[in-house]
Amino acid sequence: MYLFTLLGNLLIMATIWREHSLHTPMYLFLCALSISEILFTVAITPRMLVDMLSTHRSISFTACASQMFFSFTFGYTHSFLLMIMGYDCYVAICHPLRYNVLMSTRDCACLVSWAWAGGSIVGMMVTLIVFHLTFCGSNVIQHFLCHVFSLLKLTCGKETSALTMVVILVCVTALMGCLFLIVLSYVFIVATILRIPSAEGRHKTFSTCVSHLTIVIVHYGFASIIYLKPKGPHSMDSNTLMATTYTVFTPFLSPIIFSLRNKELKNAIKRSFHRTFCPVSS
Repeated sequence: MYLFTLLGNLLIMATIWREHSLHTPMYLFLCALSISEILFTVAITPRMLVDMLSTHRSISFTACASQMFFSFTFGYTHSFLLMIMGYDCYVAICHPLRYNVLMSTRDCACLVSWAWAGGSIVGMMVTLIVFHLTFCGSNVIQHFLCHVFSLLKLTCGKETSALTMVVILVCVTALMGCLFLIVLSYVFIVATILRIPSAEGRHKTFSTCVSHLTIVIVHYGFASIIYLKPKGPHSMDSNTLMATTYTVFTPFLSPIIFSLRNKELKNAIKRSFHRTFCPVSS
């Protein structure tokens, strides 16, 4: 799954780079999304693989901090990019005549830059807050990764409760803010689609958003499993399973969903393979 995630997202990036017909805002955002998933997978998964094969699972303070920083940075960059892709769908369907003006190359580059900057700011903020707390007692994290809530259980001191609320507020506000704007975009999209007279036209228009909507459901669905699970005793195996689901399975599904559900991208991949391996016949 780790190798497929890397190869699948690299294939999407290479196809978008080679096919001039895909040099549009939607595929620019998809390329940025693939980059964030590759970096997220490279930053997090190797450590998980090492832990799986090792009986000594200790991790240094610095390594734990960097793991948390990369996890939050790429995870929230992913959320911000999904929000931008939802806005792109909204403009394309609700304001098609103004699309080239609202989604110019410069504007798209700015949106991607803001997504990366926002993810980095959230990652740095949460990491600095958590690792400025006082840790006492056991130094064993009841989780497979340096998970923020598992780390917060090891803290002590008067400032712990207040800073814990700050961490939760930052995390929830960023995630729910992105989700709210995505839902709002689809409210306007659905309202516009329902005004299309023909059923074929409605189906064709909505099909352009299916891949993005599926990724949003998968991303926020698995995130809910991690962050909204009921409180109570959980075994190390259950935490491992949930961590693996969120950090490995979600990036693993993205190239499959976009490749199979997006006809234009699928045809571009076929043309790219045909030119590479059958240059004479082409």
